Amino acid sequence: MNVDIWSDIACPWCFIGKRRFEKALSEFPHRDRVSVTWHSYQLDPTLPDHYDGTELEYLSQRKGMPAERVAQMFDHVTQVAAGEGLAYDFGRVAVANSFSAHELLHLAKAKDAAGGTDASRGTDARGGTTADAVKEALLSAHFEHGEDIGARDVLVRIGTEAGLDADEINAALDAGTYRDSVRADIAQAQAIGIQGVPFFVLDNKYGVSGAQPAELFTQALETAWREAHPLVMVGQPAAGADGSVDPDGLNGEVCGPEGCV
Repeated sequence: MNVDIWSDIACPWCFIGKRRFEKALSEFPHRDRVSVTWHSYQLDPTLPDHYDGTELEYLSQRKGMPAERVAQMFDHVTQVAAGEGLAYDFGRVAVANSFSAHELLHLAKAKDAAGGTDASRGTDARGGTTADAVKEALLSAHFEHGEDIGARDVLVRIGTEAGLDADEINAALDAGTYRDSVRADIAQAQAIGIQGVPFFVLDNKYGVSGAQPAELFTQALETAWREAHPLVMVGQPAAGADGSVDPDGLNGEVCGPEGCV
């Protein structure tokens, strides 16, 4: 079973949603047979490479939101993130365009594919793959450590710590090797009607929008798994009272709420 996840590096709920999904997946009995594929999405593709201002100023000025409302939102999201073990610090967030960070993520995905590694397998969504390590580090750098995710040195450091080669990172970013891949992800999101992130698609059939509670992700995983692996009953056809054979019946004795028959 595959889970496709669209998210942006600059989306605070995407990091929270990642944690909640990881919790659900870590407790899912069939987690070793679930692959996770990260997809790019940009909340503000018009943002310059580097914005000269704070996150509060950005949302207030460019998005037209009152500063007091933004501050209250920051407090709320910070508290929710803390409940998931994340230490958000909006006062240190460096506002930057996330496109280059998404290019780095696609380079990591290409490395995993070349190495024959499925997107992300294991006891949780952080299955030890390059792509997930890069995604995790980018989100943490942005929301917990105030690092500039548009800066080349930050991207190179994150990539090399995840196992990528520095020269390969610089070459891919200079040449724009994965620009079309980022744009293709965004176009695909638009095609299937995604209007906000995080957004989770299970087996191309079930969609989950937002950083839902882990319990809902568990329900979605179980539903998608049952759909893909239906239970087939096996038994001998049962004979009816008139001697006819009911091919859909089973003649094994069972016990139920009303007793045993």
